This record gives sequence, C-alpha cells and structure tokens, in this order.
Amino acid sequence: MNAAGPWAAPDVSRETLERLKLYESLLRKWNPAINLVSRTTIDAIWTRHFQDSAQVYALAPRPIGAWADLGSGGGFPGMVAAILAQGDGLAAAFTLVESDSRKAAFLSTIARECGVALKVLSARAEVIPPLGADVVSARAMAPLDQLIALADRHLRPGGMALFPKGARHLEELRAAQEKWQFSWQTTASSTDPDAVIYRIKGISRV
Repeated sequence: MNAAGPWAAPDVSRETLERLKLYESLLRKWNPAINLVSRTTIDAIWTRHFQDSAQVYALAPRPIGAWADLGSGGGFPGMVAAILAQGDGLAAAFTLVESDSRKAAFLSTIARECGVALKVLSARAEVIPPLGADVVSARAMAPLDQLIALADRHLRPGGMALFPKGARHLEELRAAQEKWQFSWQTTASSTDPDAVIYRIKGISRV
C-alpha cells in the first residue's frame, strides 16, 4: 500500500476504494487549514491512517451494531471503519464524536461526499449522554486510563473497546489497572512494530 493506494485488502470493493480515494483528496485539501493529521504523515495516508484504521475495524466483533468513535479528529479509525462497514454491507450505526467544530465539519463533509451514513457529534465525549455502543474506539486521544473511563461511560454491557496504543502502552496499562478492573487482549499493529491494539471488555472501577 502506498500514498495513492491501491488498497491492500483483496475483498475491498471498487466502490469502497473510490470512497477512500475521495477521502484522501479531501483530507489533503482541508489539512493545511485545520491540521487533521501531522504533516509528517500526510504522504503516508494509506498506511499510517487508512490501513491503521482498517486493522481496528477488522478486530470489531460481528455483528457490529452501534460503534462510537471518540475524539475522531480526521476520522481515524471511525470514518474508515464506517466506510468499510458500508462496503461490507453491515448494518452498523456509527457515531463520531469530535469536540473541535472545524474537524466535526470536515467529518460531516466526508460522510456527505462519500455517501456514508453516520452521525457526527461536535461535543466532548466526557459530557454527552452515554451512547450505549457495542464498540468504542479512540486513537491518539488520551492515556489508556482516561480512555477506559470513557469506554465505561459509552459502552453497553458486554461491549468492547478498541484502543490502538504506541510503544509506551505497558506503562499506560499499569496506570489504568490502578483505577479500573477489565479484561484485555492485545494484537500487534501491522503498521507500527512498537504498537498494539487493545481489546478491552468487562470494565469496572477498582
């Protein structure tokens, strides 16, 4: 996979690939004004952002049901997951939560231009009513203990949180275990040798 594609997964449809190419184009157009992604990663969109998000989507339990992506920013992983789910014909309800109104406007534009059905909430995840989601995701938003607190707020009983984390993830895990009880599994990232994706369930306070 490179900056201009093609999408590496063999089961991604032509329509899904075209949506992702349009997403890339709009991201490049908007990024100079509102800093959706780092300038150091803009030329690696397909690996650093699309593939990175796709591996989170692949770990979600099926059927997906309701998916809440918190601190969505440029739409990773939530927007990519919504595009892939629509291409897979899954009847999933996606809610992307982003407190920055400019980034929320970008997400609404992507959804409209790419023809993806989802909801964008321009608000802080800490204050909106609980979403009762089957899946909660967040990338590069906060330390793991804070993400688990948000997952506790927005997951339905039995739901799963999916949190990509970088090289210091074990430090974050230990800090989170001082405040929360939860079951967890990790999957090695396919885009960063130092990163993992946490799958977290059964959250309760210590």
